[in-house]
Amino acid sequence: MPTLATVLKTQLKTKRQNIIDDFMRDGKPEQLLTHLRQSVDVALTHAWKVLSLPASAALVAVGGYGRGELFPYSDVDLLILLSNAPDAEFQNKLEQLVQLFWDIGLEIGHSIRTVDECMNESAADITVKTSLLEARLVIGNKALFKQLQERFQAAMDAPAFFQAKMLELRQRHAKYQDTPYSLEPNCKESPGGLRDLQVIIWVARAAGLGDSWIKLAKQGFITATEARQLTQKERAFKDIRIHLHIYANRREDRLVFDVQTPIAETLGFKTTDTRRASEYLMQRYYWAAKAVTQLNLVLLQNIENYLFPQPNVPQPINPRFNRINSFIDIACDDQFEVTPSAMLELFLLMAQHSDIKDMTVRTRRALWHARFKIDSKFRRDPANRALFVQIIQAPQGITHALRAMNQTSILGRYLPNFRRIVGQMQHDLFHVYTVDQHILMVVRNVRRFTMSEHAHEYPFCSQLIANFPRAWLLYIAALFHDIAKGRSGDHSQLGMADARQFCQQHGFPEEDTELVVFLVQQHLTMSQIAQKQDLSDPEVIMEFAKTVKDERHLTALYLLTVADIRGTSPKVWNAWKGKLLEDLYRITLRVLGGETPSTERELKNTQEDALKTLRLYGLPNDAHESLWRQLDVAYFLRHDAADIAWQTRSLYDKVDSLKPIVKARLAPIGEGLQVAVYTKDEEDLFARICSYFDSKNFSILDAKIHTTKHGYALDTFLLNAPLFANHYRDIINLIEHELTSLLQAHLPLPPPSQGRLSRLSRTFPVTPTVDLRPDEKGQYYLLAITANDRAGLLYSVANVLAKYKINLHTAKIMTLGERVEDVFLVDGAVLSHSRSQLQLETDLLEALHI
Repeated sequence: MPTLATVLKTQLKTKRQNIIDDFMRDGKPEQLLTHLRQSVDVALTHAWKVLSLPASAALVAVGGYGRGELFPYSDVDLLILLSNAPDAEFQNKLEQLVQLFWDIGLEIGHSIRTVDECMNESAADITVKTSLLEARLVIGNKALFKQLQERFQAAMDAPAFFQAKMLELRQRHAKYQDTPYSLEPNCKESPGGLRDLQVIIWVARAAGLGDSWIKLAKQGFITATEARQLTQKERAFKDIRIHLHIYANRREDRLVFDVQTPIAETLGFKTTDTRRASEYLMQRYYWAAKAVTQLNLVLLQNIENYLFPQPNVPQPINPRFNRINSFIDIACDDQFEVTPSAMLELFLLMAQHSDIKDMTVRTRRALWHARFKIDSKFRRDPANRALFVQIIQAPQGITHALRAMNQTSILGRYLPNFRRIVGQMQHDLFHVYTVDQHILMVVRNVRRFTMSEHAHEYPFCSQLIANFPRAWLLYIAALFHDIAKGRSGDHSQLGMADARQFCQQHGFPEEDTELVVFLVQQHLTMSQIAQKQDLSDPEVIMEFAKTVKDERHLTALYLLTVADIRGTSPKVWNAWKGKLLEDLYRITLRVLGGETPSTERELKNTQEDALKTLRLYGLPNDAHESLWRQLDVAYFLRHDAADIAWQTRSLYDKVDSLKPIVKARLAPIGEGLQVAVYTKDEEDLFARICSYFDSKNFSILDAKIHTTKHGYALDTFLLNAPLFANHYRDIINLIEHELTSLLQAHLPLPPPSQGRLSRLSRTFPVTPTVDLRPDEKGQYYLLAITANDRAGLLYSVANVLAKYKINLHTAKIMTLGERVEDVFLVDGAVLSHSRSQLQLETDLLEALHI
């Protein structure tokens, strides 16, 4: 005979599947949530009755289950309410009951408490208080449950509850970077998601204002239209969350890349020639989240005003606006209808008055309804154009104003091309924000360069922008640099045309227009040169100097480039990239100042600076000579004077060492470790070193490979790993000892590890490419590879190069999130034969694939 648990589990599983099947056919989320809750109610009630729990106890649903909603794989939150502490027999029955709940296949979160204990826990923990707010009796003692409800309601301090939930909301929003525009949002917890809607209902219910959007509308806290919008958005989020649970076959609230396409297709979105189905889904999601954010602000502000009434005495700012406490308010209900330009003036005033925290509900509503007044006629009006430029030129509050304009859809109405990229995803594996949020992040970064309180972050950028005339032009360039993303064609060229039109329409002088257009067109140039080309090559610098023309263009491009890279993802920017950009800036500035790139001058200056540093260590004046005699010009041009001094100090008395020498130190750039390897050269040396770093999961950010005149390798590597910061002394000792031993052992090269691709890389794979071509001088070959990043990738490449006896001179390792773009300067006998070169490229491509 099947046990009770088996029978209930089978019934529950069958019922759940039938409910899900009905939903997939009919698409009614509210019906699914209610029917799933009812099916669990039936199972729990049956279990309670079979075990004959005392009549003095009650089974209470709390949390989401108490609210009457149950998603396919959500936890079932339960409170077993007791009149008194249980005796041994009752305790045994309670343990049987809880075990039975688990045995029938429910994931429960449970507590066993008396009414007094519930009240004590509720007073101490806002989470417990919130769960009891939605308590619902499943079965058991009605009088006991009523007693709990009455005591709970009597003890409820609505203002204190509101403040606690607002603090909780702010902390949750901070966890998600205060934006709903993450590329993989959590539809429950992210800003603008389901949890934000639940918070409103919780605080409204605690204050006795109602437990539905309709009731809040009847009380006057929102309009009937807003209540309808909230209902629609809530239904949409529930629909997505249900599909997430069903598709993942478990509790899953994140719209991760893996599931976006299948869920989009299930919801009826189709892939077109220009966009994936997932992009349509996500843009719809972001628009909904933005609307929820707007309506949340309205509701929470109204509830706050109800709970914390203050005297609303208007203080005139001008004929169109008043200040009420710390909020800006329109002078009359139809202010934006009468004076449409006031929609832009509002944000200018908010930027100019730092004591204004936000706009009143009345103002926000009026703005939302009047936004359609911003049409082509509005955009042509010189007064409106002047107002928009004044916002950009404001000495403070620019970032806040632009974000508020985007949030209220004013920015997209005024700049129609900006509206096209609101909520648009980016599938380049290193941007973690939608296009509009990335653009506003870049504006913020440029703005921070101008603020003294942030000068410690990027002091060189702060120094440059302090002396830059009309720095606000950089904000315009930032607004337009990616505005053409998602259109067919080069977004830099298309964005350049948009920027030129904007500048001309807004009456910018030709000089300023040309600068903005240049920045939009060239916004990728400086990073590509710094990270992919040889900065010791005078021709590279001369060509870049011709592109930027003068110091003003160079400085502007440098500032925008730093802000742009920082605005992609916290993982993309590092000190090494910062140093490359700063080096390129300083070298180019000297050329623009009239200095002709001179190998001899660079060599002399670098050596003199290195010698100055060496003298500080008390070495004999001629200590460097034995090593430097073995080094050619290329070595001195590709290394900083500080690096040369460090390596000379370590090697000056070991020039003919018979055993490998490995030295490591904290990198002078401020991040990672620098490792120098000095040993007799051998064909597979680079691969052997890479194999060691691969085995330790160290990321190689940069590699400089050099062979001395007497056949020794002097290679330097810049490494990075999360554990360096706290354990660098131990790691330095470990690297110096282990790598030396490995190089002495001369063991066969281990096979490359087949590191797994990340989930993101599997969803958006990069087609591996190998580009091998001679440099302009015909002396070396440039090998460029592009692929998804994975553990062991660089060693796989090095292993192939060793197999073909390819000599490596420099390696620029560029990791952009989940994508790598590495450039190597190489030579070797096989490269002069087309057939062997083709085979090398084939083997490299094979190595780049998993």
